[in-house]
Amino acid sequence: MDGAPVDLSFTSITSLSDAAAEEPREGQRPLKRNSQQKYLSRALRLNNNSIADLSDLCSTLTHFLAEPSQLAWLDLSFNCISHVDPVLCELRELRVLYFHGNSVCNMAEVDKLGVLPRLHSVTFHGNAIESEKAYRSRVISSLPKLKTMDFSAVTTQERRMAAIWNHCDSHGKTAPKGL
Repeated sequence: MDGAPVDLSFTSITSLSDAAAEEPREGQRPLKRNSQQKYLSRALRLNNNSIADLSDLCSTLTHFLAEPSQLAWLDLSFNCISHVDPVLCELRELRVLYFHGNSVCNMAEVDKLGVLPRLHSVTFHGNAIESEKAYRSRVISSLPKLKTMDFSAVTTQERRMAAIWNHCDSHGKTAPKGL
């Protein structure tokens, strides 16, 4: 079931409802299908398009994937997305989420992903939130199971700093300098 990613990148998609009309790009590994012509993959690339709204993500997953609930890797980088749609929080098997190069400007959007039990790798660089104070510590604090963030490993020291930041923030105190 861990076949090649279904690649809908660089297809000028502006709405996920339009994605069904697209044919996935050919990759280095061939895409395999089941008897219903659904792809046997747990990965989807929707990067480098003009997507702003993810409300049709479930129908897109159902259209392309044999087991949409098993999606583990999703690339939404370089789109026009400004918030984390609740539909992302339903992807309980999601392990990797690329969200860099979008338009997220509120750190509370990242907090929504905390409900995903298997999420261990995210990217948010290139969003407006990257310039917020303690950006990295806040993301690590919100998503404590992260192993990598913005393509860099999360260190033990960063986990400690994120815990301190989280403790200070939840008690209305100012975080120590350097966080």
